[in-house]
Amino acid sequence: MTPPRDQAQDVRAEDSFDTAAVHAWLRSTVDGLGDVEPTVRQFPGGASNLTYLLRYPDRELILRRPPVGKKAASAHDMRREFRVQSALKPVYPYVPTVLGLCQDESVLGSDFYVMERVEGTILRGDLPPGLELDEAGARALSTALVDRLVDLHRVDPDAAGLADLGKGAGYVGRQVGGWSRRYTAARTDNVPDFAEVMAWLAANQPDDVATVVIHNDWRFDNVVLDDDLAITGVLDWEMSTLGDPLMDLGGAVAYWIQADDDEVFQQARRQPTHLPGMLTRAELVDHYCARMGLSTERWAFYEVFGLFRLAVIMQQIYYRFHHGQTTNPRFGQFWMFVGYLEWRCREVMGR
Repeated sequence: MTPPRDQAQDVRAEDSFDTAAVHAWLRSTVDGLGDVEPTVRQFPGGASNLTYLLRYPDRELILRRPPVGKKAASAHDMRREFRVQSALKPVYPYVPTVLGLCQDESVLGSDFYVMERVEGTILRGDLPPGLELDEAGARALSTALVDRLVDLHRVDPDAAGLADLGKGAGYVGRQVGGWSRRYTAARTDNVPDFAEVMAWLAANQPDDVATVVIHNDWRFDNVVLDDDLAITGVLDWEMSTLGDPLMDLGGAVAYWIQADDDEVFQQARRQPTHLPGMLTRAELVDHYCARMGLSTERWAFYEVFGLFRLAVIMQQIYYRFHHGQTTNPRFGQFWMFVGYLEWRCREVMGR
């Protein structure tokens, strides 16, 4: 059985580092650490940046670094990830407290940063053993997840010092063009060409409704819940940027699989959004737009974009499997789901 992503395991040999060197740097940066080096464990999930648990006698810290052999740039930019969380923390309390950024590659071989661990429960495809959620609780929890996204999108980027985080207006157009190019580059001969979907997105794209701080990976498995199932932490800020809030919502809704979805879609579920009482996708969108004062009139565009973006992500993973760059057997079936997502895009486009 594969452990859940939030359960730390032994460090993979290829991802190990000099614990003594990291500890020495931490003692010079973080107050209150003693002489005893931490035990180090690794979180197994994620295909991008690596995450470790540093367990000291009286506290636990989280270390984030790029994959071994990669430089801290682009998607693996530790400085950017550290900066975003540092800037957001005073105005968005759900961000973990970051403690230090190391840019001395002699310590670990790359940039890395360390933050406090946020204790609590992370929901996956099904509720963990012992956790019960009635219909009222499921509705409250799913509504709270939307409300925390509203809170993020209401942050003033200028006031937070993040006005230069993105490229400004034109986000929708850049995303449509960028994801279309990525799909074309990753296409294999057993998946649809998505030509009609990409043409529809290009022809129907609206202007940006706003420019806000967006998370870009908003799901239950990126939030931490306390014992009362209140959201106390939001994780995984590596894809955050300035962009259109409805594009962020579209990406989140693509993962929102509800109870009446077909069997194929159910097989891809990664969060317990099927439980009785959980908001439906339509209710989620209506609640969000009412809170933000935005129209749902052109929602179909954002829904199609979110599904297409998910298809590209899965096809990029499958492309690596197809060309022998990864041997994980579960990736071998992704091409079939890519075809299914093309069908779902067409269904929404035809409404």
